[in-house]
Amino acid sequence: MGCMFSQLAAKFAFFPPSPPTYQIKKREDGKLTVVSSSSSMPIPVADDSSLDVLLVDTKRGNKIVAFYLKNPYARLTVLYSHGNAADLGQLYDLFVQLKVNLRVNLMGLVFFFF
Repeated sequence: MGCMFSQLAAKFAFFPPSPPTYQIKKREDGKLTVVSSSSSMPIPVADDSSLDVLLVDTKRGNKIVAFYLKNPYARLTVLYSHGNAADLGQLYDLFVQLKVNLRVNLMGLVFFFF
């Protein structure tokens, strides 16, 4: 019975937001960029060079979306991995604050399923 309860709890506790607060678009130069799904999101415009968007394929056929925020004063990179289907668009403000206040580059990633 314990297994059934944990599966039920996981369905309520770990669910991706629907719809996501961002969309991934490919620019004319082939580089990926992120576009806000809502006008209030603080995701930068496509020409911002401090954000790289990466889409990585896994062996199991899933996709992992990653934001790489660059800080010109950084000597270190922090890897922020969130595995319970959080929304990178909602975490973007936190990423910017960590990047600035800790003076680090930040790679934030979340499992994303197509």
